[in-house]
Amino acid sequence: MKNIAEFKKSLEKDSPDGHLSVQLRALWYDAKGDWNAAHNQVDHLSDTSSARIHAYLHRKEGDIWNADYWYAKAGEKRPHSSLEQEWEELVQRFY
Repeated sequence: MKNIAEFKKSLEKDSPDGHLSVQLRALWYDAKGDWNAAHNQVDHLSDTSSARIHAYLHRKEGDIWNADYWYAKAGEKRPHSSLEQEWEELVQRFY
């Protein structure tokens, strides 16, 4: 995939491309409306990239305390942008 438009086009498929990183797979499942599958991708991981995705997912869930915990684990602060903007920024970051 060359860009975010191609990533979004892949959402038409039934499953994510096999070469996607765990972070992008989580964002793919999130965009498909499957929060649990997205969370399962990163829940067991402790690296900062996965913590960043984990934070976004808990923010989306509305669990701000838990989200802030994961933002801190990722070495970042919760953004003031919309969830949609955060998702796009994360796709671009991890692409």
